[in-house]
Amino acid sequence: MTEHARIHPSAIIHADAQLHASVEVGPYAVIGQHVRIGAGSRIGAHCVIDGVTSLGQNNTIHPHASIGGPPQDKKYAGELTELVIGSGNTIREFTTINTGTTQGGGKTCVGDDNWIMAYAHIAHDCMVGSNTVIANSVALAGHVHVDDWAIIGGLTGVHQFTRIGAHAMIGFSSHVSQDVLPFVLAGGNPFAVRGLNIEGLRRRGFNGNQISTLKTAYRLVFREGYTLQQACEQLQDLQSRVVQGDGWEDIMTVLSFVQHAERGIAR
Repeated sequence: MTEHARIHPSAIIHADAQLHASVEVGPYAVIGQHVRIGAGSRIGAHCVIDGVTSLGQNNTIHPHASIGGPPQDKKYAGELTELVIGSGNTIREFTTINTGTTQGGGKTCVGDDNWIMAYAHIAHDCMVGSNTVIANSVALAGHVHVDDWAIIGGLTGVHQFTRIGAHAMIGFSSHVSQDVLPFVLAGGNPFAVRGLNIEGLRRRGFNGNQISTLKTAYRLVFREGYTLQQACEQLQDLQSRVVQGDGWEDIMTVLSFVQHAERGIAR
């Protein structure tokens, strides 16, 4: 443990934990043996950070979060699996994030600049990208992938092994059990894709040509009655007619996502 870290006297920090000297630790927090915390991070009161867990720089963990706890998996037998969290994340009260399992690669990962709201749960072996918003009481089951810039509305449950594509937006209180294509709006019960996330794309700097190309791609996948194989063929044809900077890369993102979907595509 770094001697100069700004630690409240009531916090319990294992002697082997590695904290940068600028880390702040609030009252009654508990930090375990295998934890590493980077510069500028702030750990709130009553937080528990355990397991083989590393946090990058400038993370803010609010009170009562439980980070790096063992996976909720009956096959888990105490292996030293990991949790890796990047930099610039805000993790709000009572959030739980578990380490991985050996069956799932041994690692749970959270990227950079994510906004994770109160009572959220990120289970073992999840892969969360960067710049995501995970709203209050969202529950990600094991092995879920959430790509960059995705937004998941409050009280949503995501089935294990499901993937949510980049820039997708999931509505409040949804039940997600199939992969959600990048760039779309989806939600409701029964769950369905409702349209393209146009406003979100505009806010992130997508130009008019990119959005127009994505509208065409959306119609090919969701509105023309094609099978997924046929939709892939149509997307490949569309990509051949689009120049880089006008949506070529975005079509590649959609096409790759469809080709690698393991739980089917929510439509």
